[in-house]
This record gives sequence, C-alpha cells and structure tokens, in this order.
Amino acid sequence: MKNKFPALVIALVFLMIADAVVSALFVYRSDSLLAKGLLVSTGIIGLLLFVVIILYSRNSIRHFSTMNNHLEHSAAEYMNSLPAPVAVIDSSGIFIWYNQLFSEAIAFGHDVFGLHVMECVAVDIDAVRSDGFSLCSVNGKFYKISAENFRKNDVDFLILYFHDETDYFNLKKESDETRQNVLIINIDNYDEIIQNAKESAKARISVETEQLIENFMNGTDGFVKRTTVNTFYAVIENRFLNNIIDEKFKILDDARNIKIGDRMSLTLSIGVGQGASSLAESEKVARQCLDMALGRGGDQAVVKTETGYRFFGGLSKGIEKKSRAKTRIIANTLQEMVSNCGKVYIMGHRFGDLDSVGASCGLAGAVRLLGKEAYIAVDYKKNLAPHLIDMVRKASGENFFINPADAADEISSNDLLIIVDTHNKDFIENNSLYYNAKSVIVIDHHRKSVNFIDNAVIFHHEPYASSASEMVTELIQYFDFSGDVTLDSYYADALLAGITLDTKNFVMRTGVRTFEAAAFLRKLGADTVNVKLMFSNSIDSYRRKTQIVASAKIHNSCAIAAADFKSDDIRLVAPQAADELLGITDVNASFVIYKTGDTVNISARSLGAMNVQVIMEQLGGGGHQTMAAAQIDGISIQDAFKRLIKSIDENTT
Repeated sequence: MKNKFPALVIALVFLMIADAVVSALFVYRSDSLLAKGLLVSTGIIGLLLFVVIILYSRNSIRHFSTMNNHLEHSAAEYMNSLPAPVAVIDSSGIFIWYNQLFSEAIAFGHDVFGLHVMECVAVDIDAVRSDGFSLCSVNGKFYKISAENFRKNDVDFLILYFHDETDYFNLKKESDETRQNVLIINIDNYDEIIQNAKESAKARISVETEQLIENFMNGTDGFVKRTTVNTFYAVIENRFLNNIIDEKFKILDDARNIKIGDRMSLTLSIGVGQGASSLAESEKVARQCLDMALGRGGDQAVVKTETGYRFFGGLSKGIEKKSRAKTRIIANTLQEMVSNCGKVYIMGHRFGDLDSVGASCGLAGAVRLLGKEAYIAVDYKKNLAPHLIDMVRKASGENFFINPADAADEISSNDLLIIVDTHNKDFIENNSLYYNAKSVIVIDHHRKSVNFIDNAVIFHHEPYASSASEMVTELIQYFDFSGDVTLDSYYADALLAGITLDTKNFVMRTGVRTFEAAAFLRKLGADTVNVKLMFSNSIDSYRRKTQIVASAKIHNSCAIAAADFKSDDIRLVAPQAADELLGITDVNASFVIYKTGDTVNISARSLGAMNVQVIMEQLGGGGHQTMAAAQIDGISIQDAFKRLIKSIDENTT
C-alpha cells in the first residue's frame, strides 16, 4: 500500500484540477446546474485527497520510525561488535552506555552505569576533550583513549574508545631500559696518591680501586675499561643505571673508605651520559657532566637532565693541586692577551665583598704595571667593601673605579673584560658590560654552577683555591714586569684582605698554596693590621650581629637564625652572624635568613661536615661546600624558613 500512495495522490490531484477547470467552463457558459454538480464533485475529490494524504503521512511516519529503530539497533550492535572497549558518558562524566568489552576489560564485570567515569578509570577527561586523546593504565594494561562528541535532544555526549597500546608501551619500555649509556669515572686525587706512596701502596690502591669499580659493575650486564691511569669508561643499560641513581651512587661512599695513609681518602668523579640518542652523544654528555663534577670540587656524580643537572655526593673538600704548571701557562696567556688589547675592564659579582674587590684591585694594579689602562667596574652604593675601595683610592691617588653602566657604554671590541670571583652569568656585577665585551676572561674559585659563562677565552677555574684573591696572587707571580717594579703594598693589602675573608682568618679551606700566596703578599709589604681594620664594625653593627645570633634555633645539627629587622648593613652583618653561629657546640652548619626589598637572602656556612652548597642549590643559589648563599624573590621570611628546613632534611636523611 505504501508504494501506491504517491501515484494515487497524483491521480486525485489531476482529477481535481480537471474537474475544477470543467466547472469553471460551464459557469462561463451559464450552465449553473451542471457547474454546481462539478463543484460538488471537486469538493468530494479534495476531501478524498485529504484523507489519502493523512493515511499516507501516518504510514510514512510509521515507516520512518521502524527504520530509525532499526538503525539505532544496528548502531548499538555495531558498537558492541567493535574489537575495543567503548563507553558513552554525558556532559557531567556519568556512564550512560558501554559495550561488553568495556565491561570485561575496563569495569571487570561490574555494573558502572550511572557512575562517574573517574570511579572506574583514572582518565583526564579535560585532556580528552581538548587534545582528543589521553593515556591511562588499567590492571597492568595501557590504553590510549580517543573521544568523539555528539549531541542528542540538546544533551552533549562523549563516546570514549579505548585502544589497547600495551604491546607498544612494553616495547617502548624495553627499548628505554636497554638503551646504553656511557659513564666516565675519574680518580680525583690519583697524582697526589702516587706522588709519595711506596710501590707496594701504589699496587694496593690500584687493586682496591679496580675491585671497587668491578663490584660497581657486577649485575649490570655492562662493561668497564681503564683508558688511562686515572680514568675508566663504562657502558651500562638504563635499567641498571636507574637503580644506581636511586641508590645515589653508593660507589662514592665506598671509594672514600679506601684510605691512603692516615688522612687522605680516595675520591671519584663520575660523568653520566644518560638520555642521549647514540653512544657517541652519550660519551659527549658524559664528558660535560664529568667537567661539571670536577669543576665543583670532585667527589661527586653528575647526571644531565632536561632541565639542568642532578648532583650526587660532593661531601669531600676539593683536592688541592700542588703543581703550578697550569697557573704558569694561564699567567703567560693572560699577559699576552693584556699586551695585545686596548683597555682592560675588571668586574666581580654583585654586592662585591673583600675577595671580589680585593682580587679586582690586585689584578688592576698588575695590569697597570704591564703598561695598560685598567678600570674596575663596581657599584659603590651596593658594595660590601667600601672601606677597601676608599683605601685604594686614597693610597693610589687615582680613581680607576668606574660605574658598571659607564663601563658598558665605553668598552670597545678591542678591549678585554676580566671577571673575578664568579663564573655565573646571574651573579656578575653588570650584564650589559659582559654582553658588550668581545673578549672575556674568568678567574673564579667557586664550585661550578649550571649557568656558567661559556664564551670565555680563558676560564681559570680552581674550586680547591681558597679565594679569587689567592688565584690572582699566584698569577701575578708569573707576570713578567719590565725592570724591577713590584706591586704596591696597598694592592697586596687588598689581596690579603680577600684571602682572609674567604678563609675566615686562615681557618677554613686553606692549603699549602694559600699560605704561600699570603707569604708572597707579606713580602710585597702587606700589613696585617691594615687588613684587620677592614673587618672592623661599628658598635651598632655589632649589636645587630649579636641580635641575630641570639635568635638562632637548632634543627638537625644546623643553627638557623632569621633577621626580622632592616638595616643598611644587613648584607654585611648577616654573613658575620652565620660565621659566629658555627662556634656553637654540635652545630655542623649555620644559616641566616634576611630580607632586602622583596628578596629573601640566605647566608650559609659550615665546617665541612655538611655541604651547604647542595642545600643552597635546591633553593636557587650556590657557592662552596663550606660557604654558600641563595636569593629567593617574592616570598616571606617564614616561607623561606620552611623551604630551608625541607632542603636541610632532604640532604641529611
């Protein structure tokens, strides 16, 4: 019947039109009776047409409804037959439908209808909506979830398709775990060990070292080869290297248990080339990490990450190198560069101290003796050594101290910039002066940090040295001055003041070469009384220092004090208070927190039993094992105190 409806409708329409035309014709001929009869028949045909259309419409609706039900049933059967779990959730994340595979693989046979998706699957719905997919793990299997939106009756729905990616992830995991990495293991103090050791002791140390490294490699399925007398190359798969990292390179502690004589212990530095795409790149990364470890004083392992470096160990003091061959070579190269340049500009770190300013003054005096103009870029208002600057100005009768901004404008391509007492781009006195300089030389003793100056023509970095002033003093001894001229005594005073500051009156981090440098300065006429006067404070400064010391609290063998007051000399008083706190019984490290503007500063000191450098690095700072600092912007002293406590606890457990 349904197929005949359209033809019948068309026939009735034509019949009704014909009837109406004939009726109109009879009206035109004035045959009203016949016309009326035709009009009645036209009405009957119209009524019949209306009835037919109604019947046809009902039949069509019934037909379309049947087809729609059939299609919905077919779609449900299709989604049920998909070889992957499928679920439908509404806009609020509630399950309204899922197929049999979803029930078995994802819901584990439980009825999750009406539950929120997060109650069944740990999936990031926002990521699915925005990115179109997300990853999740269910019962040891990995699924990639894709999504498709649809709308029905003004309600939004989301179809979730679960693609089983377990095989892919297992293959990727296997590939990652079996990726090979190069490790370079260096014996830090090998030269010092064999220098005066007996042959029997040398043989014992060699055997114990090789046995130590063989034990380190046991169970790793890797191999190790000795390439030089103090260097080993190892290749280890990721799965074993990650275990070594989790154990924080226990080999470093085991190495320190190998004693040489009564005082010296064996120390290792390890560069790890993890995350490289090839063995060649891994070896390159391992060398970079080894350089970083050695630049930080050795006795540590360094792993390069996507965001920087991870450091392990670093408990021992830097090994002092007794040979001065490197210093002599650098001194000759430095003198040659000074002779071939125009002017020499020297700068240290921000808020320069006696070591930074003292090293700059001593180097400027030596450069002037070589016949070149030398200027020290220093901010007098933001400086911790104004007495030293005034003393040198008065004694020399000249003012070769220059504002850093003026120096940045004046420096030319033929001039030379020497940076002392820092190698970190973030801490230098003036960034513009550094970036405008074409030739840069760095002289520093701080342990190497991540953001180091990487374009220096000469990078004279000795982390075992007590101070930058000691390093400058050694370089000056190898300068070839014309005639019998020597450095003036006030320059020697400046250098000795720098050494005295960083060694805490020759108590901390002093070696043989430190005393030799001090003896050389004494020979030049350095006056210890003048140096002592540079450390004198006013009675008000002394009161503020004792106030900080009195407020200290002990936590985990650390003395922590917070200066809750403001003063013009707080940058000078706080480090002195940190030094004083080390005199307390059973205190291994001291920390003083103080605020300048919106920045919280932390001065850290230790006697060597605790590495304050590592603690400060976690707070964005750095320094030495026994002397470090950090600056944190935009927080309160109380928040800085909490962060410091957390960092101390993480490094003492």
